[in-house]
Amino acid sequence: MKNEQKLLDNLKWVTAELRQARRRLSEVESKSAEPIAIVSMACRYPGGVASPEDLWRMVAEGRDGIVELPGDRGWPEDLYDPDPAASGKSSTRMGAFLEGVEQFDAELFGISPREALAMDPQQRLLLETAWEAFERAGLDPAGVKGNRTGVFAGLNSQDYLLRLYRATGDLEGYAATGSAGSVASGRVAYTFGLEGPAVTVDTACSSSLVALHLAIQALRNGECDSALAGGATVMSSPSAFTVFSRQRGLAADGRCKAFAEAADGTGWGEGVGLVLLERLSDAQRNGHTVLAVLKGSAINQDGASNGLTAPNGPSQRRVIEQALANARLTPGQVDAVEAHGTGTTLGDPIEAQALLATYGREHTAEQPLWLGSVKSNVGHTQAAAGVAGVIKMVEAMRHGVLPPTLHVDRPTSHVDWESGTVSLLTETREWPETGQPRRAAVSSFGMSGTNAHLILEAAPIAAPEEAEADAGEASPETAPETEAAEAAPSLPVPVVVSARTAAALAESAGRLAAYVERHPQVEVGPLAARLWSGRAKMEYRAGVVTADRDELVEALTALATGSAHAALVTGPGSASAGKTAFVFPGQGSQWTRMGYELAAEEPAFAAHLAACRDELSRWCDWDLLEVLASEDEDALDRVDVVQPALFAVMTGIAQL
Repeated sequence: MKNEQKLLDNLKWVTAELRQARRRLSEVESKSAEPIAIVSMACRYPGGVASPEDLWRMVAEGRDGIVELPGDRGWPEDLYDPDPAASGKSSTRMGAFLEGVEQFDAELFGISPREALAMDPQQRLLLETAWEAFERAGLDPAGVKGNRTGVFAGLNSQDYLLRLYRATGDLEGYAATGSAGSVASGRVAYTFGLEGPAVTVDTACSSSLVALHLAIQALRNGECDSALAGGATVMSSPSAFTVFSRQRGLAADGRCKAFAEAADGTGWGEGVGLVLLERLSDAQRNGHTVLAVLKGSAINQDGASNGLTAPNGPSQRRVIEQALANARLTPGQVDAVEAHGTGTTLGDPIEAQALLATYGREHTAEQPLWLGSVKSNVGHTQAAAGVAGVIKMVEAMRHGVLPPTLHVDRPTSHVDWESGTVSLLTETREWPETGQPRRAAVSSFGMSGTNAHLILEAAPIAAPEEAEADAGEASPETAPETEAAEAAPSLPVPVVVSARTAAALAESAGRLAAYVERHPQVEVGPLAARLWSGRAKMEYRAGVVTADRDELVEALTALATGSAHAALVTGPGSASAGKTAFVFPGQGSQWTRMGYELAAEEPAFAAHLAACRDELSRWCDWDLLEVLASEDEDALDRVDVVQPALFAVMTGIAQL
């Protein structure tokens, strides 16, 4: 009997241990596959693209940013020669270049002019887009110091140092940090005080997508709580043109004709793009807008293939299959692929066949895999190419539109398009409804042989109860039940903008006015809250006190043009956070229906009164809201009533 009881106890212990082990294993598996939320995006690309919205307008309208070689970078005037064999020449006079790449607000980041001059412009662009990414997520860039945020930056062109030494020799003290690839990510972490991993990735053309993959892994492994990931490319010298001209890899007109019969080479471009990532559960808990989720990703290598720089079809198929497995999806569950699509006669057919062999066989004529490439719009932006594709497809999912790939005369005859169901996007199409979330994949294949593939999914739709909870701080049940509460008017609020200089303040005001005009759905109240809590507060400030959209635009326009406006207040602000003290009056300051109208108009104040009412009801035989609603002048005569009522009203004002 004793042995039986001991055996039973051991079995119970083993069973409990097994359950705990299964639970731990389930938690590990869940974390390893948790979707990663994109909560913000920022970018600069050719053609005047200064934001994700600009990039979307470009691709949706079917425009490209291809221009003649720049004349302000000190490149040789006789750089162009149509003969690809000509030494030190470019066989094209066209490319896609960033505007104003020489401009940088060094003072904003606390960088001296001499150090700024020694910094590779790619570092400068990463700093600026990181700042924008934080602000677009509603985070004050000055308030992220100490956060466990990682920085994963793709970079593959570092020719600025050579240009720098040729121009001047007095910047040696800054040259090492200004040109080192490692510092590209490290400087972002240092400037903002970020304490997650800081890694610079160079896998050539796949750099930014590999950076995203590493960021996803770091988030799932708990190495950081959020991550900036992306890449940057600025061509400080014409070497990319001269080298690839000799290899006969450049399109004569500088345009990428992805998967087209007319494809004759790639077209070089520049750009920078960053996305801010969080684990989906964290993003939802933090109240951040989820633009899309990253379901899975994978990277691999061509290995000993048919050439160091030549693409390898079997490796591309494997990386696609690995990414799908990581996302726990089948090929038929992905609607579209944003391809590498460089427009080369060698690379495009290999990539298309890999897509046909994987995705194409699980799609139908009614629901084909849609194929496109943003390189037809902005050129091959190298280390910033993969993230450009991510930003494009996030915007496409949000708009429900598949934009066209440009410069395609007809699909290339070097691909057996009948071997699978893949359709090249040569015109704009509505993103079809399939009964499942919209999904897209993005590919990047590096000249180094490193391949990357990533699976995107549309942001999850909030449940009705979550949407209601997000609508305001106070629910209808917590607000005083009055006619005034039902028809509460919009109240004037201060819409505050700030900058480091008066000129920058005026420019910011102009941009904000244009934004409000372009987006009729923007409401003054939420805009004011977002600007105050999600922007850095700098020395030069202006506020527009209004509840009216038209008046807001008028006042901001006045600020931008140096004019006066009745709703506009300007003045200096304090860069350091001060402390606020509230001094409340005592008994004798009460009045009939005090705070009643304010509660009808301000949910935060009403919610505080309701919380005080609930707490007081535990101890008192009277109802706070009834007392405040009463028109009886004797309602506040009792000392045990007036003092708690005053406390509730005054602390409610402080809360508001």
